Amino acid sequence: LVNQNPISPAPWSVKARITAYSSRVEETDDTPHITASGTNVRSGVVAANWLPFGTRVKIPELFGQKVFVVEDRMHKRNGDKLDVWFPSTEQALRFGTQVARIEVL
Repeated sequence: LVNQNPISPAPWSVKARITAYSSRVEETDDTPHITASGTNVRSGVVAANWLPFGTRVKIPELFGQKVFVVEDRMHKRNGDKLDVWFPSTEQALRFGTQVARIEVL
């Protein structure tokens, strides 16, 4: 973690592995269009086990100034990743796995 201030914990940044997913039962569960927080999947939704629901993040190296919101969770074996939702499996596969700095707002 970098630039984390204990008095004001946000914003701070961390380098992390970023993966991608889409709304397939094989990648999610039996409700692939509903996030773990109960919202519908859509552009800007990310899954992360290490950040609370509602946390807003940016990934400037990959997505510029776009703001994402943590609304989903991943299998516990993926506790250190951030997973970006994509509308199609092809887009998710094209994104693959990348390492980038995540800014927690």
